[in-house]
Order: sequence, then C-alpha cells, then structure tokens
Amino acid sequence: MKSAIQKRNCRRLAGIFFLGLALSCNSAFAEKTEKTKKPKLPKSYESKAAPPEISDADRMFIDLREAAKKNDVFRTQQLAGNLVNYPFDDYVAYFRIKPQLFDSAGGARGDYSADSQVVAFLNQYQGTALADRMRNDWLLVLGKRKDWARFDAEYAKFVLDDDTQVKCYSLLSKLSQGENPTKLAMDSRSVLLDPGFFGQACQELVPSLVAAGGMTPSEAKAIGRAASERGFDTMAKRLGGEDPIAEIVKAAKTDPAKAYRDFSQTASRYSKENQAVAWGVIGQFLAKKLDPNADDAYRLQQELGYNELLSAETQEWKVRAGLRAKDWPLVKNAIEGMNPAIRSRDPAWTYWYGRALKAEGQDAKAKESFEMIDEQYNFYGQLAREELGKSNSAPSRTKVSDQEIEAMSSRKGFTRGERLYAMNLRFEGNREWNWELRNMTDKQLLAAAEYAKRIQLYDRVVNTADRTKQEHDFSLRYPTPFRDELSPIARQIDLNLAWAYGLIRQESRFIMNASSSVGASGLMQVMPNTAKYVAKKIGMTNYTNDKLSETNTNLTLGSNYLNMVLIDLDGSWVLASAAYNAGPSRSKLWREKLTSPTEGAIFAETIPFTETRVYVKNVLSNANYYSSVMHGQTQSLKQRLGVIAPKAATQTELP
Repeated sequence: MKSAIQKRNCRRLAGIFFLGLALSCNSAFAEKTEKTKKPKLPKSYESKAAPPEISDADRMFIDLREAAKKNDVFRTQQLAGNLVNYPFDDYVAYFRIKPQLFDSAGGARGDYSADSQVVAFLNQYQGTALADRMRNDWLLVLGKRKDWARFDAEYAKFVLDDDTQVKCYSLLSKLSQGENPTKLAMDSRSVLLDPGFFGQACQELVPSLVAAGGMTPSEAKAIGRAASERGFDTMAKRLGGEDPIAEIVKAAKTDPAKAYRDFSQTASRYSKENQAVAWGVIGQFLAKKLDPNADDAYRLQQELGYNELLSAETQEWKVRAGLRAKDWPLVKNAIEGMNPAIRSRDPAWTYWYGRALKAEGQDAKAKESFEMIDEQYNFYGQLAREELGKSNSAPSRTKVSDQEIEAMSSRKGFTRGERLYAMNLRFEGNREWNWELRNMTDKQLLAAAEYAKRIQLYDRVVNTADRTKQEHDFSLRYPTPFRDELSPIARQIDLNLAWAYGLIRQESRFIMNASSSVGASGLMQVMPNTAKYVAKKIGMTNYTNDKLSETNTNLTLGSNYLNMVLIDLDGSWVLASAAYNAGPSRSKLWREKLTSPTEGAIFAETIPFTETRVYVKNVLSNANYYSSVMHGQTQSLKQRLGVIAPKAATQTELP
C-alpha cells in the first residue's frame, strides 16, 4: 500500500515541470528597472543549458542563471523581464541584481547603484537561504567601499559566515575602529590558511596589520610565501612584499631535488630564519615527489625552528614526510609545531600524534589523543577506535515514525529543492535543502534523510544522515540503492560488494546523471575511453558511449574496471582505490618509491594528490561501514588497508 508521501511524490513528479505550483507570484522585483526598451525573447525559447523536458519559462530561468554567473547585466535584465510571475521569484530577482554588484571578472563593484534593490530584497526575503547569499554578496561590496558601519550591521546578520573574504573585511573593520592590532593578527591566523580564497580583502588585511604593528614583516612574508607556493605570485607580493627566498621557492616547485642540492651549498648565505623557511618549502615539494630527502630537509628546518612561518601545506607535508620515513620524532614535533587552526581542522593530526606518542612509549598520553576522535565516524575515527581496542561496527539504529517522515514533505526548502533538482540545478537545490536542515534535531535529520530516500534523492539521504551527532541510522548514511543491479555483477566477478558501494558513495553519491569536468559519468564515474576498453575486454559487443548513462551498463563497466585494477595491483584495496581515481600507473609509481614495507594508512596519507588522498581514505572508510550495515560484519580497517611493500613499477595496458 502506497504511503501518503509516495502518493504525493507521484503527483509531484507528474507535475514538477509545470508552472502552476507557484510559490509566490508577488514580487517587488517584477517591475522593470531600466527605461531602455529591451528586445523581446521569442515565444518558444530555445536554451542550450536546459533539459529538454521542461517548459520554455524554465529554460529561460536556467539561462538567466547562466547569465548571472557571468555577471552579464544586460542579459539578466532582458531575461528577468520576461519571467514575471515565475514561481522562483526570489531567484529571478537575485539573478537580476547580483550582476550589478560584480564585474565580469567577479570583482565587487564599488558603486551604490544597486543598494536600494539589495535592501528591498533582504527585507522581502529575510530568513531565506537566498537572502543569506545576497547578504554575503553585498558584504563584499560594502567591504570594498570601506562602509564599515553598514558592513558591521549586515555582518551580524550573516548566518553561514563561510566566506574568507568577508572574514578578512570584518577584521579590517575592527582594525579601522581601533581594536588591538596584535589580537586581530592572532585572530587572522585561523582565517589566512588557503590563499585560493583570499581575494582582495585578505590582500588588504595583511599589509594593514603590518602597518598597524600587529603583524611582523616576517609573518606577512610567510603568508605571501604560502600564496607563491600555490602559484599566486602577484598576490604573494601584495601580501608580503619581496621575499628573500622567492627564487628558492620557485626552484623548489620546478625541481625540488635540484633545489635541495643547490641550497645545501648556498644555505649559509641566508639568515637563520630564511634558511629555516627555505628548508621547509624544499621539504614540502620533495615530500610531494615522495623523495626520501624530504625527511632530511624537514629535519634541518626543525633544528633551525620558525615553525610558525611555514605555510599550512608545508606544515602538513612535514608530518607526511615523517610518516613516509617512519621518523616518529619528526611526526611528533611537526604536529606540536602546527598552527592550532591547521591541527584542529583534520583528525589525521590527532591520530598521528597519538601514534607518535605510542612509538615513544607514552601509552597513556597516546590513549588521550585517540579518545579525542574515537567518536568520529570517519577514517581516522575508525583507526583511533582500533587503537583503543573498540569495535568499528555501525552504531545502534534510531528509528523515526511515518508521521515524522510525513512532516518533512511539507517543508518549503525540500519542495523547492526538488523542483530545482528537476531542472538539474543541483547547486541551488542543495542550497535550499541544506538551509532547511539548519537547527534540526538528530531525529528530524533522520526523518529528512528517510524522506529523501523515499523520493530517491540519494545524495541528500547521505548528506542529511551524515549530520547527526548522537542518534544515527547508518542504513541512511550508507544506503544501498541499485542493489538488485549491482549484487549479481559483483557476485559474477567476485568483487567485494561493500567496497564497490564505498566507491560509488564517494564517486557520485548515487546521482545517476552525475558527470565530471573531465568527462566521467554515471554512478561509478566511468571515463568514455575506459568504458570502451572494458566493454571490449568483457565482450560487450553492442556498447556505444551513449549507453554509459544506463544504470546497468555503468555498474557493469565500472565494477569490471575496479576488479581489473585490483588484480593488476596485487589485491591491494588501497592501491586499487587510488588507481580508480588517479590511474594504475600512478599507483604503481607511488608504490615503487617506498623504501620499505609501509602500513596502508601511511601510504594513503602520503598520496601526493589531494583529491586522491581524500578519495582513498573515504572509500575504504565507507567500505568498512558498508560491510557492517549490509552483513553485520565488523572488519579491522587496518587489515583492510594492509601493508604495502615496494615493487618496481611495470607497464599496464589498463587506462
């Protein structure tokens, strides 16, 4: 018997593309804002960006969004003017206003022309996800203008507070009002971690703190050096001025082995401080090449000191270099010398600190370190529990009632999200869905996750269930959709089903039409060339690239390829998981560079590619929980990771 939700969902899906479900037709922004007459769009509007099944108005809305992304003022005005009474009136208004705040390069405009529109928007849509997004945009404009009174008033209302530039403007505002520059510089250490997010605001903040006496020139140069390490050379000079070791940084990025040899001959020409940071930078890039000299470079830096002047990347790779060399004293010292904001953002450093203490025989302190993260249901939480002798089984399940689930069907953020998903606007759909989740209890989150499951939004199932703190349902955190299709495929080739699910969860979050920027598609994110290769190998004679979007075909080809890389890499789930993401040749090269048998956790943590490193840890953590959820089997994660021995890389025909 169909539940009320199922019946409602059928009706919703049947009518999802029609405009009669208007959420609100009245908008202060339906009126035209420009006196100039704009050319009208044709009645039957053709959009290249829109799915074919939806209405002309929906296609126009999607193109409005694309024009807004480019900050095309004329085009957004044109399209918005033709979308009067569209159900998403707030988005129409937002997409019309936002390009007036930013130029074509994405920089904030400094003029006042759109202020009244922004204020009207914030008043009309206060408390919504999109109003918070608009406030974020406007704060960047207010910060650029140095309109600190208005900035501070709006910043106090910014709910998500997740924009690095806005945080930098907030510190600049406090500095302009005479707050202690030394304290502000200390506060900036938790903000100025990733140069990729600095923008104009943070580039203004650092020299301002130096001028005010709150930050030393050496600290500013360190922040600039972090930018230079990432290739942001112009930003680096704006942040810290000329860097006395700029050429060494450049040389380390280009050829770290040569930089190591050359600096060994010339180090004495530099001050103690510059020697220390130079060795740190060289160590970072050696470590990323898996060069054993990374340990030596970092040891030289450790002897000289100045840990606080090392970039976040350099600090983290110092730990990894120590792990790769099994240099536990360096691991311990590296973690102790970390910026607290860097140390606390990743449980890896808490776990490896515990391991370093254990290696020194400080078992009681090691136990304290493991206990700090043993309730986290992630890769290092699992490893910490094993160190404490605890099980990695899934926690007891908290059930929710049909009534609690039913209540979720009327949540505005969810109904709006569903419609946006139907138009392939996942970014906007996620914004609406996640905003609705704010301040929910664990049971409400589980009810929302179950609701998402019933309407087959499996990525929202995972994302929502993943947020619970005390009450859990791991059948929602680790769902098994498409099991009837995947199980026989896995059984036929003797592929571990839990591992396959762990990989799919990481690859696509069970979004059937997921696609990557490099062309991978489907549940298992299979590349077209890989698909052709596998299809030929398994005798799928009727394969064409258009079939890669079919669920069974995608699962068949992806599972077979996963099994092929597993065999090619001697049955190591660590190496095979890495190979699925980065290619078998790279996995073999990374293994070849080992100097001795290495535990799988260390190998995973020292993978040079950030994406692959995170990927491997998540896939194998997922696999362990899937094993518990599906079979009630509790497996040691350490055993699953195994030990990886050095082996000469051999050529493979696998793509």
